[in-house]
Amino acid sequence: MSDKILICDDEDHIRQFMKINLEYSGFDIVEAGSGEEALKLADIEKPQVYILDIMLPGISGYEVCESIRKNYPKAGIIMVSAKSQDIDKILGLERGCDDYIIKPFNPQELILRVRSLVRRVNYTNDEKEKVNEDILVDGIFKLDLYSRNFYKNNKEIDVTPTEFVIIKNFILNKGKAMSRMEIMKDTWGDNYSTDTKIVDVNIRRIRAKIEENPAKPEYIETVWGTGYRWS
Repeated sequence: MSDKILICDDEDHIRQFMKINLEYSGFDIVEAGSGEEALKLADIEKPQVYILDIMLPGISGYEVCESIRKNYPKAGIIMVSAKSQDIDKILGLERGCDDYIIKPFNPQELILRVRSLVRRVNYTNDEKEKVNEDILVDGIFKLDLYSRNFYKNNKEIDVTPTEFVIIKNFILNKGKAMSRMEIMKDTWGDNYSTDTKIVDVNIRRIRAKIEENPAKPEYIETVWGTGYRWS
């Protein structure tokens, strides 16, 4: 069965551009012309990945992202916008999106971003075999690689597909100072090209979920001039 992608954009020609290229790459596409329609289709179609334009009639892409993340925490979300300012990227990431793409973009970039996110969402058997375990345990934390559930003190914590992969790589590299570029490569893949703010925002989101005091983190330390370390 093909992976299902929901495209939400109020401009028909942009939706068709994305649909044609993604269908050619083997994905099953669902279309929505508004945020309201996207939320209705989310409950019916249960797509693995959502591609959401920010500027929509009615509710915005940001609001759709927040709702999807609340109701389907393990889904993948890519925000799309003509805006390239850092604040717009950060707003999308803070609301729970996994990736951000700027218009205009070429088809290959879109396909690579979607494939990378689908891999994180599906978490294939090949990836599980690399660590040769179904469950990773580190102190009070547990990652179930089969169900993709994450626990602290045996209490499940909702994490996005991107956050899950970041945590997995941290635990597998416990004590190692990992650079932002290293985290980006391990999480988004070799072909991903963006600034490293996407790493910082995801770390901030993870800290908010697992730290007693995110301002004074115990588990994800900042290594100044380098990146982060799982301690």
